[in-house]
Amino acid sequence: QVQLVESGGGLVQAGGSLRLSCAASGSIFSVNTMGWYRQAPGKQRDMVATITRSGEANYVDSVKGRFTISRDNAKNTVYLQMNSLKPEDTAVYYCKVNIVTRRIEINDYWGQGTQVTVSS
Repeated sequence: QVQLVESGGGLVQAGGSLRLSCAASGSIFSVNTMGWYRQAPGKQRDMVATITRSGEANYVDSVKGRFTISRDNAKNTVYLQMNSLKPEDTAVYYCKVNIVTRRIEINDYWGQGTQVTVSS
């Protein structure tokens, strides 16, 4: 069994910063790609940033230069540093992690979601 625990969301003024964390634990053999997605009210869930095990990062255009994804492989944790936040960044943020379990099963796991609200 695998668990993902997210933290770090909150309310911030436009131009401010937040740092999200997502820690994976449980029956883990290895962790592959980790990523952050977001879902605004009435909209679909979209990719924000992903990072491979080797550290190759990919971002949606709207956050390039403002957000930075990173990971700590020893802690099975992924981070999202969000700077220069805009009201349009307001959403529920979810981490998604591709994990090989100790039973050698490969699955995507989602975090519980954390609310990020940016006021203008």
